[in-house]
Amino acid sequence: MRLFLAHFCIILFVSCYNPERKCEDFKTGTFEYEAIIGTEILKTTFVRNDSIEIDYFRGKADTSSIRWINNCEYILRKLNPKSMADEKAIHMKILTTEKNTYTFEYNIVGQTKKERGTARRVN
Repeated sequence: MRLFLAHFCIILFVSCYNPERKCEDFKTGTFEYEAIIGTEILKTTFVRNDSIEIDYFRGKADTSSIRWINNCEYILRKLNPKSMADEKAIHMKILTTEKNTYTFEYNIVGQTKKERGTARRVN
């Protein structure tokens, strides 16, 4: 009985935990995102306002439009796509927020495979 009660309390405590999501705090600003590609850590800096995001990667800038679905989700679409892959929209979803960082999930619209990352505010 004691073991059951302890197990029940742990499940109750964990199930009541809701991660912080102050998505409005991250709708605009300058952010950095690092990803491991092969054996390299590559950094992207992006500046986002309410309707435009400019990504800076390897010395090049790329501009995308933003269409907000709700306070925590938006669709990115490149304004000047250079390939068929660039024409595909990306669904972004902020999962959690903490101080100056947020964890997000993204995927190409229409595809089920999702990736995750963490962005950090730099301004």
